[in-house]
Parts: sequence; C-alpha cells; structure tokens
Amino acid sequence: MNPTSVSDATLGGDGSATVAHAPSAVALDRSRFRKRQSTRSVVIALVSTVAFAVVVWFAVVNTPGWALVQQSFFDPKTAWQALPSVLLGLWTNIQVLFFAAIGVAIFATLLAAIRSLRAPVWFPLRFLATAYTDLFRGLPVLIVLYLVGFGIPALGVFPRVPAEVWGTIALVLCYSAYVAEVLRAGMEAVHPSQRFAARSLGLTHTQTLRLVVFPQGIRKVTPALMNDFVSMQKDVGLISVLGAVDAVRAAQINVAETYNFTAYVVAGLLFVLISWPMIRLTDWYTARAQRREQTGGVV
Repeated sequence: MNPTSVSDATLGGDGSATVAHAPSAVALDRSRFRKRQSTRSVVIALVSTVAFAVVVWFAVVNTPGWALVQQSFFDPKTAWQALPSVLLGLWTNIQVLFFAAIGVAIFATLLAAIRSLRAPVWFPLRFLATAYTDLFRGLPVLIVLYLVGFGIPALGVFPRVPAEVWGTIALVLCYSAYVAEVLRAGMEAVHPSQRFAARSLGLTHTQTLRLVVFPQGIRKVTPALMNDFVSMQKDVGLISVLGAVDAVRAAQINVAETYNFTAYVVAGLLFVLISWPMIRLTDWYTARAQRREQTGGVV
C-alpha cells in the first residue's frame, strides 16, 4: 500500500469493485502544514507592507515643505477639473500606441529577417539593417521626434499631416530597432539542428524562418518583447513635444491655466493605469516560463 494514501474498495451496483482514493493522514498533515505556512507568509507580508507604508507616509508628511508640495501636486479639486481633458488626450496616446505597435511589429520582423540572411549576396541589405539598428538604438527618442516631426515637414515634399502621424512614425523608427534586435536574439537562440532539419525536409529559407525559427524564437523572447511594449506605452507621451494634444499636452495646458502641477500627476497616474495590465501580464508570463523550464517542460 502507498504510505501516503489510503484506498477503500466498495462494491458498485453492477457488482464491480470501485476503488475510492482518500489521502492518508501523513498527506493531510502535509497539506495542513503548507496551508498554515502560506497563511503565515501572507499575514507577515501584509503587516510589513502596512508598517512600511505608515513609516513612509509619516516621514513625507512631516517634511518642512509637504504642505506646499501637496497644494502644488496633489490638489484633489484641480485633479478633478483636469481629468476630462487629460482623459481625452490619453485617447490620442492610445490611438498612437495602437498604430505604432502594428508598425513596429511589421518593420522589426522585416529587419530581423534581413539580419538573419547569411549568403554573401545579401551583404548590402545586412549592412543597411545593421547600420539602421545601430543608429536608432543610439539616438534618443526625443531627438528622433524632433527630426521627424519638424525636419521632414520642413522639406516641403510631403502633404501637411497631423503631428500625431509624425510622432507615430518616429516611435516606429526607434522601437523597431530595439524589437528587431530582441527578435534576432530569439532566432539565434533556436538550435541550429532545427534549421538543418527543416532544410533537409526541403523547406526554403523563408519557409524555415516562418514555420520553424520565428515561432520558437518569439516564444523565447516574449517577456522581453512585452517589456518593450510597456516602455513604448510610456514613451507615447513624448509626442506632446510635436504639439499633439495628448494627455501630457492637455496636462501642460491645464498647468498653464491654473499654475498648479496636479494635472501632470493625473496624466502620470493614467499612464500607469494603462501600463499596469501589461506589466502584470509580463511578470506572470515570465514566472510561468521559468516554472516550465525548471520542470523540464517545453518553453
């Protein structure tokens, strides 16, 4: 008999024996012990968190300038008045984020595929892709926004378009360089035997990338890609420098009217709120991938 379980045999209606599984006393003791330990850990974490928050709160509110800071940055009345215009501006940020994410996904995948080409004839394309990723990974996003948003329209070649469009293009140019390198790292992490096996089955280079390398590579770097998306959620607020009336710009207008910085805090909190689901999803996926690796599962 299994020392950790007890099985009781009962006679069914048709005369067949049915074995009902019941945990043993040892297994029940282990389960109760784990439950007590889990409850104890939750209580300790809750108490320590509350104590830490109370200490920080008293430390901040007892500083000499807290009254002025509270009036300038955390005024509830000003926050409520600024909320409608900041929310309207946030919708612009969400629209820019949506189109920028699509553009980054397409352009970064193309760049990663070009950098994976190995034949000498593709060297010019590989060189251009490498130079592109090096350039836009080194340039600050703010400078790219100025160059694209003010420099390209000044050429007089393109028709007049809203500042949000130029901001979206600038974000795509910058983040496609980062995401392309993440994708390339994932593709190179796929074991070479996978490529050789695919080619031995008669698949072309494109088919090998599409059917074998990309699916495995993307799964390996999914947490990094999700982090890049979170970072882009934050940086869409930079399009305000081009004059687009987004959440940050709406807050800036409110600050100019009220001489109070609370609207900036409102905009910041709204950005945190839209980023929080993806941040938690990234942490959950990363922990899940680690558990599957530790148990020997397929990642």
